Amino acid sequence: MVSDTTAPSDTTAYPAAPALQLHRVSKSYRSGTTVVPALRDVTLTVPPATFTAVMGPSGSGKSTLLQCAAGLDAPDSGQVLLGNTEISRLRSKALTRFRRDHVGFVFQSYNLLPQLSVARNVTLPLLLAGRAPDPAWLGYVLEAVGLGGLGERKPQELSGGQQQRAAIARALITRPEAVFADEPTGALDSATARQVLDLLRHTVSELGQTVVMVTHDPVAACAADNIIFLADGHLDGSMANASVRDVTERVAYLGER
Repeated sequence: MVSDTTAPSDTTAYPAAPALQLHRVSKSYRSGTTVVPALRDVTLTVPPATFTAVMGPSGSGKSTLLQCAAGLDAPDSGQVLLGNTEISRLRSKALTRFRRDHVGFVFQSYNLLPQLSVARNVTLPLLLAGRAPDPAWLGYVLEAVGLGGLGERKPQELSGGQQQRAAIARALITRPEAVFADEPTGALDSATARQVLDLLRHTVSELGQTVVMVTHDPVAACAADNIIFLADGHLDGSMANASVRDVTERVAYLGER
């Protein structure tokens, strides 16, 4: 259960402008002599302090969408804005700095360094940027994700769910424009997955964070405020406040209308 905490008074206010905007984004990859389109003219807007899930069959473009939105890959055409920054125009070094300071990532694999404590793993993005961690904010984030008092433990001393909580804390530590989660519950049992989804929901409702999550799981998707569907690189509709049954039926017919 997520602990009830109060944020330090110096937490950053989130802007009223969209947290994420994609405008006519297209991306293709080469496979030998063949060009394979992954995204086709995708336009979407994600409001701040919301939880958005992205769903679609294998090859639909959902991972490419996440990578372009987070600045991990560059679109062939179109614009990507995170907050007020058009990241699709940034050069490599500037984009690396921007991702480090303004983007949070959570993956299916926790990517925690076993030789470092939980606290050091969580603050690693700040340390790599040469910034000193704020002890009050670190303590608040650890409490918020349910790891209060566990900061000195090593990752191997935590359960899988606790390790994913540490990964989420690491994504939050820089107060990012958005947190991008790629199948964050894929390696977890159903009960632990539910706890992680509740935690992501908590970061939205209590911390004002924006979360964009790629998932193949209708149960996980239903934790989000809005679900965006992709098929063959195109947007194929969306659902808000959907049931698992609604999502399952919608996924079954993606691309058929």
